[in-house]
This record gives sequence, structure tokens and C-alpha cells, in this order.
Amino acid sequence: MRTPPFRQQPSLITAITTLLLLVIVGTVSACAPFAPFPGANPATAASATTNLDTPAADSPAASPSPTPGGARREPPVGRAAATTSPLYRVRGTLPPSRCAAGGIQEGSASSYRQFMTRITRCLDRMWRARLTAAGLPFSRPSLRFTTTTRVNSPCGRWPAKAAGFYCSTNRTIYIGILRDALRNPYPINHAQFMAHEYGHHVQKLMGVMDYYGRSVWNAGPSTKLAFSRRLELQADCLGSAFLRQVSTDLAVERADWDSIIEWVTVNGHKNWLRNDHGRGRSQAYWMQRGFTVGSPSACNTWTAPANRVS
Repeated sequence: MRTPPFRQQPSLITAITTLLLLVIVGTVSACAPFAPFPGANPATAASATTNLDTPAADSPAASPSPTPGGARREPPVGRAAATTSPLYRVRGTLPPSRCAAGGIQEGSASSYRQFMTRITRCLDRMWRARLTAAGLPFSRPSLRFTTTTRVNSPCGRWPAKAAGFYCSTNRTIYIGILRDALRNPYPINHAQFMAHEYGHHVQKLMGVMDYYGRSVWNAGPSTKLAFSRRLELQADCLGSAFLRQVSTDLAVERADWDSIIEWVTVNGHKNWLRNDHGRGRSQAYWMQRGFTVGSPSACNTWTAPANRVS
């Protein structure tokens, strides 16, 4: 089935730099602006009037996962967490998994919430299996829905014009049940948004988020932008690897994916005037790698040449 023209759900990474201690413990937020969907108005950032902030899932504490030999392995730290993660060395695609997420009814908050919750459960199953195989810790992120952006998190206030964000301090994905999203009931777009934000949670479990936070602390503007691009493009790749494995259930045909890549190549960078997420061609390159290979082994942006993360 053909999907309407694709609008990517981008994500903005902001290092919380109010206190050095907060950076050291991994306070990083990733967020997604409004208007990523077909028919949405980029200038509109309206929210529902009901003030509701309800959790959807708990996040148990993570513990190191046993390796096949029974030994427990702590995740690598520092630069090694990003450049030589054991997650890159697990062979094969992400484990195939059915993802009966259903559809989204236009204008229905309950339908949107149900779809996003089901997608998150699919992400939980797939990433639990892969991180365990790599001998890395796994914990589910908390998922919090809200119908207002007047929400504070340990990572700060809700970012301006954002549809949602990931906060690494409390390992929570915040999702706005907002008018722009409800007007655009295209499952692949919403699934891509959730898979990208979940990719930031995977980065947290890998130790990448902590490395990022330390690296950008007191760094110059160009260094911060370069690190931000590598972080965001990796999340694009990780999310796309997941989408490949559930593409049948989400009815994503090859022609649909090709249209997505074409759109991102031309438009993917237009929300980011500071180029903290990469040019459209860079976003498309890493999304294509993730979708084609279907494995985190394709997603090491941290050792990629500069022209691939520009």
C-alpha cells in the first residue's frame, strides 16, 4: 500500500549544561518538533486544552545482561561506548518480530496513544533481544503521554515546538497527544518518530549518551554541532533498522521506503538551520543503511568520515 508523501519526525538533542554534575550523570534530552507529517503546518504548534500527564509504562532498573558464557559485562564507557560497542559486533539483523500495532484513527487521541504504546512494546522486545545478545544491560524506557507541553522533566522544560522528546536522566520518552499529530494518521511516520526516540534510549544503554554529554561540556560550537550530528544520525539508523523488521506489519513497501528516502534527502535538514541533525543527504544515507542492513552494525556514526555526518 502506498503511503502519502513522507514528513520526517526529526529530533533535537540538547545537552543540559546548568550543572556539570547533571552532565556527568547523563542528563541529555532529545526532542521532536511539530509538523513532521503530511498536511501539517510547520508554523503551527497547537496543543490540546486538557491538562493531562499520564505515564504508560514503568522503567525497571537495568542490570548487566549475562553473556552466552554466563559472565556479566558492564557496558564500555567513554569514547569506546560509541566507537567499539559490542552492539555493533552481534551478527545478523535485529530479531524478526511481529508488531501488530494496528492503525491510527484521525483525530482520535486514544487511537494514537494505543498505536504508540504498541510500537513501543515492539521496540522493547526487539532491543531487549539484541542488547542481551551483546551482553549489554537492558531496561524499558518509561513512556509518558501528555496533552499539554507545560511539562517539566529532569532534562528541563518541554522544548519549543516539539512533539516529544527523550530525557536520559529518567529514561523517559515524552509524547504529546497534540492536534498536529492527531490530524495526520499515517502509521509509518509515527512509528519512525517513536523508533528514533527509542534509538536515543538505546544510546543511553550503550553508554553513548554519557559520552556525548561529557564531550560537549564546555566544547566550542562547531564541536557541539559535530557531536550532535553523529548522535542524531545514529538514532536515525537505529530506528530505521527496527522499521525494516516490522515493515510487513506496518505495510511499508519498497516504493514507500524509496519515497521516504527521496523526501528526506531534499527536506530532512530544513527544520535545523544550525545543522545539528545533519544535511538531508546525510539523514537519508544513515536511514538507508539501517533499513537495508537491519542491524546496529550499520549504525556506527562515531567512526564515520566527516562527509558522511555533515
